[in-house]
Amino acid sequence: MDVISLVGIVAALFIVISLSEPLADRTRLPYTVVLAIIGVLIGTGAVFLIENGRDIVELPPEIEAFGFRIRASVFLYVLLPTLLFQVALGLNLRRMADDWVPILVMAVLAVVVATFAIGFALTPFTTLPLVACLMLGAIVATTDPSAVVSIFRNVAAPQRLSRIVEGESLLNDAAAIALFGFFLTFVMLGVPNPTARDALVDFPLLILGGLGTGWFLARLWMPVLAWLERFPLAQISLSVALPYVTYLVADQGLGVSGVIAVVMAGMTLNHMAPGRLSPANLENLREIWEVLAHWAGALIFLLAALLVPRLLGDIEINDIYLIGVVILAATAARLFMLYIVLPLLTSLRLSPRVDGPYRIAILWGGLRGAVTLALALAVTENIRVPPDIKREVGILATGFTLFTLLVQGTTLRWIVSLLGLAKLAPLDRALSNQVIAVALENVREVVANTANRHELTRDIVRSEAKRFAERLDSAMQAASDEIPDRDRITLGLVALAGRERDMILDAFKERQISARLAERMLSDADRLIERTRNGGRDAYRSTGRMSLAQGGWYRLATRLHNRLHLSGPLARMTADRFEILLNQRLTLRDLHSYIDGKIRRIHGRRVADLLHEILGRREEETQTALDGLRLQYPGYAEEIERRFLRRTSLRLEEQEYDILFADGLIGKELHTTLKQELAAKRLRVEARPALDLAVQKAELVRQFPLFSGMDDKQRERLAGSLKARYVQPGEVLMRKGETPREVCFIASGAVEVETAGQKSRLGRGDMFGQLSLLSRQTRRTQVTAISHSTLLVLDEARFRRLLSRNESIRAAVRASAEQRGISLEHLDL
Repeated sequence: MDVISLVGIVAALFIVISLSEPLADRTRLPYTVVLAIIGVLIGTGAVFLIENGRDIVELPPEIEAFGFRIRASVFLYVLLPTLLFQVALGLNLRRMADDWVPILVMAVLAVVVATFAIGFALTPFTTLPLVACLMLGAIVATTDPSAVVSIFRNVAAPQRLSRIVEGESLLNDAAAIALFGFFLTFVMLGVPNPTARDALVDFPLLILGGLGTGWFLARLWMPVLAWLERFPLAQISLSVALPYVTYLVADQGLGVSGVIAVVMAGMTLNHMAPGRLSPANLENLREIWEVLAHWAGALIFLLAALLVPRLLGDIEINDIYLIGVVILAATAARLFMLYIVLPLLTSLRLSPRVDGPYRIAILWGGLRGAVTLALALAVTENIRVPPDIKREVGILATGFTLFTLLVQGTTLRWIVSLLGLAKLAPLDRALSNQVIAVALENVREVVANTANRHELTRDIVRSEAKRFAERLDSAMQAASDEIPDRDRITLGLVALAGRERDMILDAFKERQISARLAERMLSDADRLIERTRNGGRDAYRSTGRMSLAQGGWYRLATRLHNRLHLSGPLARMTADRFEILLNQRLTLRDLHSYIDGKIRRIHGRRVADLLHEILGRREEETQTALDGLRLQYPGYAEEIERRFLRRTSLRLEEQEYDILFADGLIGKELHTTLKQELAAKRLRVEARPALDLAVQKAELVRQFPLFSGMDDKQRERLAGSLKARYVQPGEVLMRKGETPREVCFIASGAVEVETAGQKSRLGRGDMFGQLSLLSRQTRRTQVTAISHSTLLVLDEARFRRLLSRNESIRAAVRASAEQRGISLEHLDL
């Protein structure tokens, strides 16, 4: 095929793609279904003209070659990596991590169940060997739920449900293709059949090898992308190369799963890029990838549909019966996952509850598409596969795909409407009436002022005012339906959480917070919206506290610092926590004005006052957590606040320059120069101050009352001897019966001391463990942390040397002994 013909064909394909989207909107069919229908019609027309219409029209040989010589490699090596990479790049990994169990189960287990259900169901009705039937099952097991996901978004389905369906669609492609490759080796002539060892060892290595390859190459790419920060187009160009290099290295070079490698590379870049790339460059990169994936997905469906007539060229009546068997087996496998496995996960609290209408929509929306046709095409092109297997696999896979697209796809929106998913819930409908009434009242005032200002014709103004008044009266009548205060509070809190999310996005775009931390805060905001919608004010409070909690990774970092003296992870996570809490406190304070300006007008004063109270409690909890960090790490919070103010001043300065340039007061050259100078300043300010735990320890020693009598050199030596230990609430610090070996000074937080059934509390500035150590007796006291605390720990030898040189510490020891009724004669002072 010459270049001119190729360019003309590609242009024609893009014209078809561009016209398919408005056609899908007009016909209310899923976009991919419209593409498939157009492709099948074009392919069928071409077959008819080639076989029967040569007397009518002579097709150019280039068009015939293009339409019927498309190889599976075009899909697997050119289009599929782009599509998979973009989906992985756009996932909300932090929220997916909350649902990794149902996503993996619905993806991997669903593919395995469908593969074996279809394989064993076909075996009694066909002469194909069992492994060939299992291979066919793997081919048709992968689903493309893009249609049902898009409809879920339009009907405001629960976000978590949409997220699980999207995660399943990404991972089941990888699982199905890996399983297909495994069974393909069994049916190929001249290739040794895999042994039990291959199934148990080589197949997992295929998966793990793909994961490792994708992770390694993405990690290798990331520093180069960061180095190209000043060249955004070069960044995008390099990112386009990543999925293709990954696929080739994994599939051709290492013999592992290329699909899994591409998915892993996209997820790794998704995780790392926000912390390495600027917000503007990252946003541009993702927008470009959305366009590339749109083209790739459309071309996959269109080109695959072109091949349908070729794959169904010699279909017989018996094949139609076998297609029916595949349909029934695939449906049974899907029903098993939706009505047995998913409820089981829900009962174990590993998955959200999925109502009946949504299950039916997921079942009917399990469309098969281009991946299934591409794998079937790969079988028909393989010279090592016997002809009878080629024929059956091609016909059955294509027939089943056509059924899902032309039957399920064309009726999916009707099914969704029949299930009532397209209707607003009563609560949302009542809220919409309230919002419309408030909005129309505001519009009436603005329109009246506009008419007076522009001196419009009175008759026209009067007639339009009458018409508008009728609409306003109708809206007010509909809004008169009373919404219970409990529901109003829930709706107000959901709106409040949504506004919080918008403010986080604004702060990210204005470079007040980094992209990495913005994604974490957005993930918390999404969780807050989702749980509040389902659980009301109690869920809002508990989820807000959850975002303040120090999770498992923080506890692990604390143990690494306390036991192995590895401070890097704890320092980074604590610095992140500082910045998040500071920005969250500022955001929560600004939300009060949103309640007064927006929510009060819709839900009334009583609900608004209660929202102020709930928000105030959350604000207090955030402030308490921030104050606790200030006590643990004195001075560092001041550095974070200085950095925040400097970034704010630079943002405002940039806005002033933009206004001056827009007003024509400065020229383009000066504006560009000022922006460049500002960018250089911003680079210096963007660098977050490092949290040096050693410096913080020295600062704690300086502020400790017991060490106030020391000079700077003595405190410096003492700081080198002390070990900082960070403890969690409930952690037992000293147990009864232990041999005393150290003394602890409380730098921040509080502990509970239990002796002979009597409990007391110690706080900042106190010490414990000294009496047991000096009396040389086993401990009769148990000490437990009751808050996040910082302890300064000194071993016995160093404590005795400190005791001998410091009168204030000796006095403190004597005072504590007298308080507990211990004679000084029993202490080795």
